[in-house]
Amino acid sequence: LYFNSKGHFFKLRDAQLKPVDLGSLHNINNDHGVTRDGKSWAFSDQTGSQPSLIYVVSDGPPRRVTDNGPSYFHGWSPDGQTLVYCGLRNGNFDIYSISVNGGAETRLTTNPGKDDGPEFSPDGQYIYYNSDRSGSMQVWRMRPDGSDQKQITNDESDNWFPHISPDGKMMAFLSYERGVGDHPENKDVRLRVMNLG
Repeated sequence: LYFNSKGHFFKLRDAQLKPVDLGSLHNINNDHGVTRDGKSWAFSDQTGSQPSLIYVVSDGPPRRVTDNGPSYFHGWSPDGQTLVYCGLRNGNFDIYSISVNGGAETRLTTNPGKDDGPEFSPDGQYIYYNSDRSGSMQVWRMRPDGSDQKQITNDESDNWFPHISPDGKMMAFLSYERGVGDHPENKDVRLRVMNLG
């Protein structure tokens, strides 16, 4: 089990807790994830005066992937070649993708509100994310190129951060009371699952 605490990264195995060496990076946020083969990690860090940027670590020291920030990592493509993330550009939060090797980022959404929390489906056919474009925060999905954007949840909750089960059949996500705001702290929250069929 890997987790973050106070800007650092830890692993827990057989009741042994050990820090993960990320070199000079010591202010990671809660956005991190591993490739399917378990060999590479991506995470967001905002050490020093820099905005949140995305890094990948495999065998050696962490390697920066994004040049633009703030960028908040959320998901790997199934083949481990593409990262999806939320980026704040010109005062607007949208979904972006980028090669694991860096380079130019691709903007996938253009909602004037907030799009966040992107994650690939296990088959790579969709990216699930949350968006407030319908008037409340709900879960949406789109194709990896940003096309075919469709709303998935529609209820009286504000729904955030979809995660798809390895078999692609279920989605777990967070639900807040309607109208509690952006990333609300110290508010009641539920973890819910939804059958994608």
